[in-house]
Amino acid sequence: MHVSLLPGARELLALHARQLPQRDDLCGAFCGALALGAAGIDTHDGAAIDQDAVALAAGSVISGVREAGTLPHGETGRRDYRVALPLIDDADASGTTAAGLRDALERLSGGALEAIPYIGPWTAGTLAGLFDLVAGLERPVTLVANLATRHLWGGRPSFEQLLDYLLDGEQNGPSPDWDVGHFACVVGRVSGPGGSLYCIADTYPSLGDGGVHAQPQERLAAALERRDMPSGGMLVAVAADDGASVRAGASALGLNEGIWDNGTVTREASR
Repeated sequence: MHVSLLPGARELLALHARQLPQRDDLCGAFCGALALGAAGIDTHDGAAIDQDAVALAAGSVISGVREAGTLPHGETGRRDYRVALPLIDDADASGTTAAGLRDALERLSGGALEAIPYIGPWTAGTLAGLFDLVAGLERPVTLVANLATRHLWGGRPSFEQLLDYLLDGEQNGPSPDWDVGHFACVVGRVSGPGGSLYCIADTYPSLGDGGVHAQPQERLAAALERRDMPSGGMLVAVAADDGASVRAGASALGLNEGIWDNGTVTREASR
């Protein structure tokens, strides 16, 4: 078996442990703050960067009332927002757009980062190719996945289930923990003869072990495809100097660059 971590992953995981959990509707902003922190960017114009700062820069909107079923089991939610964010009635349309998160990462980094969006196609092969491509970089990189949680394993598979997958490709993992459109960070991979498990830094501590869990390549690819709900994709947050090489490599893999509509409204549309 082989274990790979993306450049900057240990810094991201340390920040992740300190910042959990996300505030309600701010999964994308939470992940954006992790991507900036992993790159060593923790302030902008003299102010600290956190999930609220990213939400404000990304034009995130929040639901006025939390609807049942929008949180993982055991989570009570968090609405202690540090900044005032626009409210909408439709919880399904709240959160952060892919375009807003891309723009926030680039703006808050002062252009030091480039956030490159990919809409797929997502297969085990393209996922592995993209991971290999960015794992070979020297500067920090974060993969921010906008996925459908209904296609993932639950966050607490048994050791036997993990081994069965890695050694034999058996996909008899636990049922999904919840069913929403969601942002989470991909930070590492464990590969075996039966397949690859991707390490996910999630936004709630109840998901996996302290918010970290492993997902089979097939499940993660299906979750990114989001065929049965509004579109998903992957933002690749890299140093601006690495942007050209990532684009060339991703193009060679057959990945299509572009912004997707994840069903979230923009701040302007919420008014």
